[in-house]
Order: sequence, then C-alpha cells, then structure tokens
Amino acid sequence: MHAYGRFNTALVSGKGATAVDSEGKEYIDFTSGIGVNSLGYCDEGWTNAVAKQAATLQHISNLYYSPLQTELSKKLCALSGMKRVFLCNSGAEANECAIKIARKYSFDKYGSGRQKIVTLVNSFHGRTVTTLAATGQDVFHNYFFPFTEGFVYAEANNTDSLKSCIDDEVCGIFIELVQGEGGVMPLEQSYVDEIAAVCREKDILLMVDEVQTGVSRTGTFYCYQGYGIEPDIVTSAKGLGGGLPIGACLCSEKAQDVIVPGTHGTTFGGNPIVCAAALEVLSRVAEPDFLKEVNEKGDYIRAELMKIGNVKEVRGKGMMIGIVTEKDNAKEVAAKCLENGLLILTAKNLLRMLPPLTITYDEINKGLSILKNTMEA
Repeated sequence: MHAYGRFNTALVSGKGATAVDSEGKEYIDFTSGIGVNSLGYCDEGWTNAVAKQAATLQHISNLYYSPLQTELSKKLCALSGMKRVFLCNSGAEANECAIKIARKYSFDKYGSGRQKIVTLVNSFHGRTVTTLAATGQDVFHNYFFPFTEGFVYAEANNTDSLKSCIDDEVCGIFIELVQGEGGVMPLEQSYVDEIAAVCREKDILLMVDEVQTGVSRTGTFYCYQGYGIEPDIVTSAKGLGGGLPIGACLCSEKAQDVIVPGTHGTTFGGNPIVCAAALEVLSRVAEPDFLKEVNEKGDYIRAELMKIGNVKEVRGKGMMIGIVTEKDNAKEVAAKCLENGLLILTAKNLLRMLPPLTITYDEINKGLSILKNTMEA
C-alpha cells in the first residue's frame, strides 16, 4: 500500500552510521531508522547476540517462562526504578498498555466514571485508533471515526491550561518530555514539576511516553531521570531493540498489580531474539561513560549546527536534535541532503536528527559538512 512518502533510494547494507544503497552510494545516517538503530548498523556485539539466540530458540508462547524475558525485565527495572514490565512489539502497543493500566487502576480503586486521560497539544503517541485519539494534533483526528473517547488536551508549558483539564473524571496525565514528532519541543522543568504535583495530590497516574526520548537518546537512560520526577507508568520502544521490534510498558509499585491474567497480552511480545538484542543494547547504552559521550556529542553537534548558514534555531536534548531553518525549507533541504549523501529527518517545519548513539566524530563531521554545503548552496 502507498502508506509512506518515501525518499527515492533503496538501502541494502550499512555499518556504524554509514548506509549503502542498491547502487553502491554511501550515506551518513543522521536518522538511525527514526531513533531505532541505537548502536548503528550491524554492530558486532548486537549481531552476535541476535545470531546466537536465533540459532538457539527463536520463539515461544507467553504461556511459558523465558529466562531472557526475566533478565531483560529485571534490567529495565534496575535502570528505571520501576517495578514491573510488560513487553510488546512497538511504541503504540506500549502506549495502549499504559492507557489500559491507568484506566483499570482507577476503576479498581474508584469504580467507573474516572477514565479520562490528559495529553498535550502537539503530542504524538502512535497510529492505532486509540493512540491517535491520545495524540494532541487535530490533523490526526480524521478519517478513522469513531475514535476512542476519553482524552482531553492541555497546552504544553501552560499550567493554567493543564489545571483547566483536571476534574474528577481524570485518571492519568500522559506526556512526552520532548515532543519529537511535534517538532523536538522540550517541556519546561517547572511545568513538569507542576504535573507531578497535581498527580500526587489527586492520585492521578503520571505517565511518560519515552518511545523516542528513552534508552539514552536524551543523555540520561530515560528522559524523566533528567527531570528528577518519578512516573507511575513509562513506555519505551524504538532504540530499545537496536533494530528489532520491541516495546515495553513499565510501571511503579503503585500500578504493579493492575494487569492480571486475562486483562492484557501479546503473541510476539518478549520474543527471545528481540530480548537478546535489547539486552545487548542495555549492556552498553546505560553505562555512565556512554551517557557522557551522548551528551558530549549532542553538545558538539548543536554548537556546530549554529555555525551553518540558514540555521535559525537548534533545540533538543542529548542526541535528539531539531533544526529550525531561516528559509522554512526543511523538507527541501532533507531531499537535497539525500542527493548529497546524508540521511536526515523532518518534523513539522524543521529538520530532525536522531543519529546512532555510537556515531563517531568522523561520521558526525562528514554529515555536518554535507548539511552545511546543502543548506548554504
């Protein structure tokens, strides 16, 4: 189906942050598959972990225990401070699980009638009918009627707007700490602190969508750790599998017993091969020295970007970077970058960078040189 507005190239191989197309042309990749290839293309440790598990046991039903699932869940809990994990296949699935947990937590404790979830204007939470409804952008609320009910939208960084959405029917507040698809827009610390306070006061679950910001992308293992808050539910995906499909919904002690047999499930979630891949990712990206490098590379990239003509503003955290152009021509620049050997993303009206976390400074400089020449041409 014609579901994607694709760029005119076919990628067939890669190593590190360099991809190669079917004609043998090389590209520096500032996209990592939209934040997925956290260790770059064909990382040796990741490849070995996947190949070894594929030759050992590729899949079992979730009717049985998997030691790899257990190991991955324990690792995620240790790194996040959460108590329980549900493993699934994507960010949208993780967000669906989060929504179900919030509503069932409230139903179990307070009964029916307390099911609304507050999300933010300009947010993006997925492409299922329910996660589209949770997404705070009118452009997505079309065609697929009827959408799932029970979502209201507050303006980001506007405390009055937030408070106007809170009533006795609200069970959760669901936020991205940096709105990725919404244009790489970080939330202000004071606003996040206010959300956390409201949630504590009213027994509303604080839910953080870390699908794009998580797994060291923003310079801490999860972005909320940099904000100093303690969510009740956290969702994760993209970079967690290093290139294989995985999602995770994590919850705190408050919500750890909400999901019971029969209330949620998945066929492929927690697949042994994907768990082996995720364990290899976690064994490296959460190390203090690795996180230090992510922040240093992010700072370096932002500083170099501000030296390029046609760059009006650079924003983001860690290696999640948005570039506002003076000429408001991000899509045109992205297309020309492809011709010149650079893969780069767009979001709204800006350029977006989500490079592999392992990208080298040589690859960074090559990519920035292409971007500079393209933007200043």
